[in-house]
Amino acid sequence: MGGKRFGVLLCAEDSEYVKNKYGGYFGVFVTMLREEGETWDMFRVANGEFPDDEEINGFDGFVITGSCNDAHGNDVWICKLLNLLKKLDDLKKKVLGICFGHQILGRALGGKTGRATAGWDIGIRNVELSSSSKIFTSLKMPAFLSIIECHQDEVLELPQKAEIIAWSNRTGVEMFRYGDHIMGIQGHPEYTMDILVHLIDKLLQRNLIKESFANEAKSGLEACEPDREALKKLCINFLKDRF
Repeated sequence: MGGKRFGVLLCAEDSEYVKNKYGGYFGVFVTMLREEGETWDMFRVANGEFPDDEEINGFDGFVITGSCNDAHGNDVWICKLLNLLKKLDDLKKKVLGICFGHQILGRALGGKTGRATAGWDIGIRNVELSSSSKIFTSLKMPAFLSIIECHQDEVLELPQKAEIIAWSNRTGVEMFRYGDHIMGIQGHPEYTMDILVHLIDKLLQRNLIKESFANEAKSGLEACEPDREALKKLCINFLKDRF
């Protein structure tokens, strides 16, 4: 499967911590997804850096990252990203959206996003996988997976023809599929536990969450571990069409 080319659409600013330890969020995703012989490129779309229309055909797939921005916002770069995602859908390019990426995909395809009805979800969430989804059955996935969550928005309404393939007691659309070429995941398969702790501290410093909430979220991390290898397997096999 060597020789493939993928692009990461980076929707977040790298913190100094993630930059120094992991080479930025691009490094985090490449560590999880890249295999021998592949080329991975980064486009800082939040800074207005997008692939040219002529470039798009040279890519086998794209990954959309998380962001501190709202997927229901109308910043110039978000509107430009929506147009790009519609083009990728028309071309049937493989697209994997994570957190903000999951939400912006839902919006681009005709769904609705907004503030989560249950408020912030930060920690490790147990999500239930659809037993009828062929990607899970072909990969022999368990009925439940634990995943790191850090979001206050969600997909409120799915696009037409999209399929919910995972849900939790906090979020109705934890994962969705759209055709065979698009998948969104609300949680963060790419995160390590220390990245999550770092983000909790950042949110607290910015007064976006209360200290009691931050302490509760951190204490809950001791109870379980995310299923990072299973989630990595899921992302790789979807993006590289191996199921």
